[in-house]
This record gives sequence, C-alpha cells and structure tokens, in this order.
Amino acid sequence: KAFSVEASSGPKVAVIGGGAAGFYATQQIAKARPDAQIDIYEKLPVPFGLVRFGVAPDHQDVKKCISTFNKSAEMKNVNFIGNTALGTDFSLGDLQRCYDSVLLTYGTDEDRRLGIPGEDLKNVLGARDLVSVYNGLPGYENFDINLDTDTVVVVGVGNVSIDVARLILTPVDTLRKYDVTEAWLEKLKTSRVKRVVLVGRRGPLHVSFTIKELREMTKLEGTKTIFHKEQFLPIQDIVSKLERPRKRLIELLVNTALKEPDAKTKERWDNAKQAWELQLLRSPIEAVAGSDGKSVAKLKLAVNIPKGDSVEQSDVIEEIETGLVLRSIGFKSIQADPSVQFDFKKGIVPNKDGRVSDGLYTAGWLGTGPRGVIIDTMNNAFKVAGNVIKDLDGVTGDSGKAGRAGMTNIGHATTWHDWKKIEQIEEEAGKPKGKLREKLWTVDAMLNAIKN
Repeated sequence: KAFSVEASSGPKVAVIGGGAAGFYATQQIAKARPDAQIDIYEKLPVPFGLVRFGVAPDHQDVKKCISTFNKSAEMKNVNFIGNTALGTDFSLGDLQRCYDSVLLTYGTDEDRRLGIPGEDLKNVLGARDLVSVYNGLPGYENFDINLDTDTVVVVGVGNVSIDVARLILTPVDTLRKYDVTEAWLEKLKTSRVKRVVLVGRRGPLHVSFTIKELREMTKLEGTKTIFHKEQFLPIQDIVSKLERPRKRLIELLVNTALKEPDAKTKERWDNAKQAWELQLLRSPIEAVAGSDGKSVAKLKLAVNIPKGDSVEQSDVIEEIETGLVLRSIGFKSIQADPSVQFDFKKGIVPNKDGRVSDGLYTAGWLGTGPRGVIIDTMNNAFKVAGNVIKDLDGVTGDSGKAGRAGMTNIGHATTWHDWKKIEQIEEEAGKPKGKLREKLWTVDAMLNAIKN
C-alpha cells in the first residue's frame, strides 16, 4: 500500500513508533474512527519494534501478534511511514501543527546502568546489546560479543536475562531454524562458554522471570541447572500461602532447588557439559580488569541479607571470574525531541492515563517504563487509545490539520508496500538455509532491496 494522503473527513492522528504499543493503539483508533487518517511513523524502514528486534527468535509464538498488526496496517485509514525519526526528520512541533492527536509510542532506547566501578571496561555490556546482535538490529552488524570465556555473568533476573542465557547455551543446530543472525550462529560455533550465572539482588520470591522461561531453562538440552539450596530453604514453608500464578513459579524454583530431580533429568544434568546458575541475594559492587587493564576479568559481588521485602548489603564479598558481564536491570526511554516533556530520572514521558497535554499522548514503555509482557503493553495501549478516541469526540476534518500532506521534509520515507517487499526478500533468503527468514541487517540493505 502506497501513501494515502488524500483529505479524510475525520481527524488526523499521528502515532510515533511502529512497535506493539503503536500498532495496538492504532487498531483501536482506526476501528472507532473509520473517518480518521492514522499515520504510524517509525524510525526504521521496517515495523514491529521489539516484537522483531527484542523477542527471542526461538519464541515465535510470542510474535503471533504480528498478524494482528498486519491487519491494522492494511486498513484503508492507516499509513505506515518508515525510515523517519522524531527529533531528526521532524519535530514534535511539526506533528502538532499537522495532526489533531499525537501519540508517542517510541519505546525504550537505553539500558539502565549498574553504577559501579569498572562498568566501562571492555566486555561489560547491556543485555540489550547481545539481543540486538542475535536479532539483527541495524547498527549492531559489527558489534563484538566476547564468548571466548568460560563464564558469562548476567546481572538481573527477568525474562531478558533468561533469554540471553538461553541464546548463549542453546545448541547451534537448534537455533539455526529460526531467524537468528548468521553472525550469532558463527559466534556460537567458537564459543567457550560453559556457565552462565544470573545474579539477583533479592531472594527467590522476587525474581522477575516467568514460569515458561524458567521451565525452558531447566529442560535446556546439554545444560545443567545449578541452584543454591541455602537461598531457598527459608521460603519453602511460604510457598503454599502464595497466590497463583506466582505460587506456580516459586514452587518450581523451590522444587528444583530442594528436591532430587527425576531419573531422566538427573541423567541429562549428569551428562551436561554446560550449566546455568541462579545466584541470588548478591549485588555487583565492582567489575575488575584483567592483566591488560582494559577488559573485565572478574565481578565482585556483595552478599545481601534479606530484610522484609528488601535486602541489606553485608561485608561479605565474593568474586566470579568472567570475560563477559551483561547488565539486565531494565531499560529506559530517551527524550527524542527537545519539546517532548520528559522525566529523566524515571526515563518516561510523564502522563495521566496516557494524556500528556492537549492532543498529546503516550503509550507503551515510553509512558509506563519497561514492565510486563506484550499483553501488558496491549492493555495499556488499548486504554490510552480509548482516551484518544474520547478526546476526539466531535473532532472532524474541519480542524484545518493537513496530516501527512503537511509533513513536507520526509521524502526518503518508506511505505508498507516497501516493508512487504523486504519481508518477501528475507523469507526467500532464509529458505535455502532452512530458516524462517534471513533478516536484512542494515538500513542501506533494506533501502537497496526496496529500490531493486
């Protein structure tokens, strides 16, 4: 579908960010106001944000929401405008001049830092960097991840931490059928990693990963699970009092830590050449350089003592020798344009139920902070879209807003039709390798594919 810039009889709505929040909000607004013209602006030439570049390649079931997004993008009153960035190609002022409503859904761009000495050493990275390499995010095609080490430490105990541990430890031949980048598969072939340690500040009651991800790790081929019994003994009597679904997760954790595995699991773990380890009640306090003075060689951890729902740091220090430390303690958004109201401490656009100011809204992680899974983003986007629809009640095409036709400085923009070309090329490139697709990794490659 090429750009549709003819005057609509209803309001003009701009959605900034073509990820899950943007598409879910668009779906609701387009259905409620078929007279509206909704334009989705996306920084990359391709849509879907973290659904394409964040969700793990071996979790294709989580990406099924793309079929819903496709239906929204193909509605007559929706345009996808790719390769255009707020703050670079246009300003918030431009959008407010041309649109009745502007919805910011451009997500998170940075990872939260640990704030410890040695964090700037080589091979101390964000987990997001590794995710971007195996998922083929433009800008990461030459990014080096050091797997020439026995042990990788991941600081954080959420689903992203589990994802990166799994993508490091999963056999290459298992991953090959998905849309993992060839660069990551090649990196895994020469990997020396035998152990991935997940470090959490608090105890087992406060892990953030979900049961599906935990179960996958306990059953991962060729990989043993290492839990430390003393970290789970104090909570074994509490499990029965917890509410579902939390109870099921903690139950699996406690049973894995304290009960003898069944014969099949025991045999698998006994023969495993790799391990993943959960090291809780620990806080990183320093990344220490090796003999070159530049690259991380060990991570110092303070042992924590539980105090109610929090912890108190003790004087006991432990060390883990490692050549790769990945921080995975959350993401934060950026202020894409100087005019965007922004809370730099929280890393969000301040809002009340998605409302920022008259005609300006935010949804998804830009408005809530990084939390939950895709269904949580969907629920938030639906709620904010409901407020956009409510505020547009009575607004017609007579407002004088030009919409896309007034955005004159973005001649290099790409269309939904262009994306479908890229998608076809990627799927065809993947077929000879038995992969779902072979992603085009650079913006130049994408734009050249469209031209050709």
